[in-house]
Amino acid sequence: MARKGILGGDMPAKSERRRPADIAKPQPRGAVGALQSSLTKLQENAVQEIDAALIDDAGVEDRLGVDSVAQAQLRESLSTYGQQVPVLLRPHHKTDGRYEIVYGRRRLKALRELGVPVKAMIRQLDDHALVMAQGQENTARQDLSFIEKASFAAQLAAQDYARQTIADALSIDLPMLSRMLKVGTAFPLPFLRQIGSAPGIGRDRWIALAKALDDNNSRGHATALMNTPDFGQLDSDARFDAVFERANRTTTKKPKAPPKPRTLRDANGKALGDIKTTNKGVILNIATKNADGFDAWIDGNAEALLQELHDRWATQRRDD
Repeated sequence: MARKGILGGDMPAKSERRRPADIAKPQPRGAVGALQSSLTKLQENAVQEIDAALIDDAGVEDRLGVDSVAQAQLRESLSTYGQQVPVLLRPHHKTDGRYEIVYGRRRLKALRELGVPVKAMIRQLDDHALVMAQGQENTARQDLSFIEKASFAAQLAAQDYARQTIADALSIDLPMLSRMLKVGTAFPLPFLRQIGSAPGIGRDRWIALAKALDDNNSRGHATALMNTPDFGQLDSDARFDAVFERANRTTTKKPKAPPKPRTLRDANGKALGDIKTTNKGVILNIATKNADGFDAWIDGNAEALLQELHDRWATQRRDD
């Protein structure tokens, strides 16, 4: 049974992924086999025109959102000069006559909008070979940002691909892959899509953003910012900067007001003194002014008075 991929598309379950053994068929030997092998290679290297409606997504989506300006420029270029670079497809793993895109998604989208056939090379690829082809294509592209590569790696890891496979696909070593995964797994994909590719933002600032979001418990505030109409009008780097600033904004807590003293009065309402409770204890203050010697009497009998009060408290506590 297919399971939902991180990007929302149906991904083959691990047991359904195609391996070379699922594709390879017994090949004739001798001259017939050599001829058939040659014909297969010629067919794989030949560029064919495919109806865009017959092509479905496959693998992992490597771009975080679509730059509408860049996409419009690509569409205009394809309209004017035609498609110069073919996309790579593989036969659909379930439906005869249909295909799955390996790489060239932006070109496919633009050609669909233009309503013209797609020039493509078609190769028999299992899931491992698809990831390798897509990853190596990404490595060769200069416009793929750090976070897009980190997200690509994180999505493959979530689909249970071995780390060595992911590292080989991206042409990086395992320590670099670990650093990429630290960033790629720190953010949910919907969050990254809202920010976009952020081509000017490197690994250190992404790590700093993840730490700020956790330390300040500000993910909710960042999400609220990202859902405002003005946020979508910013370019991708500016969107990152806005979220980064919000995440690092600490909430200034107002200092607690000092406790107010409570006035103690005699039966006639005359003030005898003040008492207040703080986090350090209870403070009794009897001002000498207007005390008529009561302050001195309290000072002289404080121990006995406090003992009596303590005994009353202990008795009441037992009764309760």
